[in-house]
Amino acid sequence: MSRDHVHSAERADADPPPNSSAASASGATTVPESSAEAPFLELLARGASADAFEEPLLHARTEGRPADRLAALEHAKLLALRVRSELEGRRRREAELSALFETAHDLAGLRDLDAVLQAIVQRARSLLGTDVAYLSLNDPARGDTYMRVTEGSVAARFQQLRLGMGEGLGGLVAQTARPYVTDDYFKDDRFQHTATIDAGVRDEGLVAILGVPLMLGHHVIGVLFAADRRARVFERAQIALLGSFAALAAAAIDTANLLTETRSALAGLEHANEIIRDRSAVIERASDVHDRLAELVLRGGGVHDVAAAVSEVLGGTVEFTDATAAPAQALEAFRTEGHAVRHEDDWIAAVAAGGELLGALVLRGQPGIDPVDLRTLERAAMVTSLLLLARRSAAEAEQRVRGELLDDLLDARDRDPRLLRERAARLHADLDATHVVLAARIDGPAADADQEADARRRLWSAASHLAATRHGLAAARDGGTVLLLPLDPGDTATDLARRTARHLGTAVHEAVTVGASAPIEDLAARRDSVPAAYEEGRRCLEALHLLGRAGDGAAAEDFGFLGLLLAGDRDIAGFVTRTIGQVVAYDERRGTELVRTLDAYFACGMSPARTKDELHVHVNTVAQRLERVGHLLGDDWQSPARALEIQLALRLHCLAVAPTSH
Repeated sequence: MSRDHVHSAERADADPPPNSSAASASGATTVPESSAEAPFLELLARGASADAFEEPLLHARTEGRPADRLAALEHAKLLALRVRSELEGRRRREAELSALFETAHDLAGLRDLDAVLQAIVQRARSLLGTDVAYLSLNDPARGDTYMRVTEGSVAARFQQLRLGMGEGLGGLVAQTARPYVTDDYFKDDRFQHTATIDAGVRDEGLVAILGVPLMLGHHVIGVLFAADRRARVFERAQIALLGSFAALAAAAIDTANLLTETRSALAGLEHANEIIRDRSAVIERASDVHDRLAELVLRGGGVHDVAAAVSEVLGGTVEFTDATAAPAQALEAFRTEGHAVRHEDDWIAAVAAGGELLGALVLRGQPGIDPVDLRTLERAAMVTSLLLLARRSAAEAEQRVRGELLDDLLDARDRDPRLLRERAARLHADLDATHVVLAARIDGPAADADQEADARRRLWSAASHLAATRHGLAAARDGGTVLLLPLDPGDTATDLARRTARHLGTAVHEAVTVGASAPIEDLAARRDSVPAAYEEGRRCLEALHLLGRAGDGAAAEDFGFLGLLLAGDRDIAGFVTRTIGQVVAYDERRGTELVRTLDAYFACGMSPARTKDELHVHVNTVAQRLERVGHLLGDDWQSPARALEIQLALRLHCLAVAPTSH
């Protein structure tokens, strides 16, 4: 049902019965409402049929009762029928929920999969009131589908059907992973008919068939059917109910499979324990490498020393690689499972500390490896993370110095350019090179203040590390981080912003948005160049956020005319008010969606048909809203000149009302 139909129904429900308000207003004598409702309450109490509710009204008309009495009876009848319908619906839903609960209870105590599936099919048939219900499952080994459970079937050939994949109504359901229903199976050409299937269906005498998919994840493993031996239209609620039973059937099958897999895994673990008990030499080798790693930590070795030591013990090549160079999927699998992950012929163990990914240890060219050696690789990754954290602690002092220098540049303090260059040189930064100022911020809601503060610390840490490796500067400011990075020849501010957004996002495992300034030169001598560039970068950052491009990077040059508007001091609010202010005010007063409709109308090429699809409303609703827009903006609002102004004002309005902070 469309939104407009729902609204029409709600308006109809809210309208008073005919003549009731008029009679009340005129002071005419009316029969008490309770006396009008009494016969219908009696009908409700004894569960009478819907036709019986016409009798009190017909009897009153026969007796020549006044119009106000008839109106009161009509209103009471409508209310009583609505109550009766609601009661019937609730009874039906209670029965459905009870059946689903019982099925879920059976599933919770799963012992016999066939018994659970049989109960599901029986209850589905009973609640839908069909002649037959049945369930088919895919057989990957034979590449076909077979009948697993039937209820109400009388034909032996139908009960033993095996169908090729993609054949019959079940094939259509399996291909689309969506429910399908046919009122007359043999007259329906939407699916592939075969002699075998049609013969089985004809033996069973089925006419109307409803099929819903059994899904495990994104895969269809079978189909649950309900069928009648006569033409029938299945209601939407019945389709949804059968889908619920199908979900429980899929869960039962999945549970049975998991139990089988668990038993298999337990058997595998027992076998592994036997192997470990018999491999004392391997364990001794692992003990040796652990001692060597401990010695490396104590004497201040580096990550490459750890890789070399593990390479020697494992008899292979182990390398430390940056997080951006390692396969992202393998790193994420390691973070989830906590064990080394195979990638092609390599084994990868992530080097991580808390929620931050620092890199990875990669064992090259050994697809087959002993479990104990894998554990050694994992422990080496832990040692590497400890070494990196120790190095980071030593580097934090340097990072603070870098942040203080950048703070001085941002605050445009009266500093001697020569002293600024000397301070930068001690940090291996060259202030005479062309630089870009980048404003970075984590995009995403934080659960509480502590998590937000932790996210900011991780962003600052990652940005400081990036600045140190790129011979730049970084500092925490305005709830985010600001970086001053040199621009390589042939590179652009946009490229640098996007790379920085990806690098920081990978490091902190959250979306990081980066706005960049235009390239600046001679920043030591020009005191105001860095503050101005930072403000430009912040404007780009806010523009990306307003445009919904969280996790991206951009410079002012990417926004074209919109960038000029955002960067200037123009009266944007006044322009929006003059152009579409009446529409905005109307929405605010009435709670309507004229602005959203107008935006969708232009986005859909001024086509009401496409607009109604975009908004999921009836085309008449679109027409009514656009007519109201015409009354507010004038008859010429769709002329090319006015349309251009309105579209620009809409975009600026959307940017203005979007949230600007997290």
